[in-house]
Amino acid sequence: MELKLKDCTIRDWRMEDAPSIVKHANNRNVSRTLRDRFSYPYTIENAKEFLTRSTSKEPRNNFCIEINGSAAGGIGVHVGEDVHRHVASIGYWLGEEFWGRGVMSEVVPAFVNHCFETLPLHRIYAEAFENNLASTRILEKADFVLEARLRKNVIKDGQILDSLLYAKTI
Repeated sequence: MELKLKDCTIRDWRMEDAPSIVKHANNRNVSRTLRDRFSYPYTIENAKEFLTRSTSKEPRNNFCIEINGSAAGGIGVHVGEDVHRHVASIGYWLGEEFWGRGVMSEVVPAFVNHCFETLPLHRIYAEAFENNLASTRILEKADFVLEARLRKNVIKDGQILDSLLYAKTI
């Protein structure tokens, strides 16, 4: 996959992205709003393991956000199974140096539209921690609707948090 946008490109991951992933992912401010499997500190070994999984899986479901020729973040789609086969979740992250520039406000709607056009989906959802206001703004700009507050739904850094469930349907 390759989607060229105004300020970036969404493309398949490459093994040579490992050093760039570490540069952007090994950041406490990035990891604090993501699931624990996105470890901190984030090492070159973490990046190589992730890339090995992501580049060998078919169909691909995790993609690189490339800015100025460098892997600066990632976005993924995970399609449900059985009765949920027409539903998918998305997740994303971006290196802190690119925050506040509108990158994800461009990436998320383009990626979601691509998913709706190429996959047999009727619903895409995302979950944001209650303290991740930037992510909720991105989802709202992409026409996602807040459907639920899942009370005491996650534990992050020893703190029990609500999560906010956003969805977009066609």
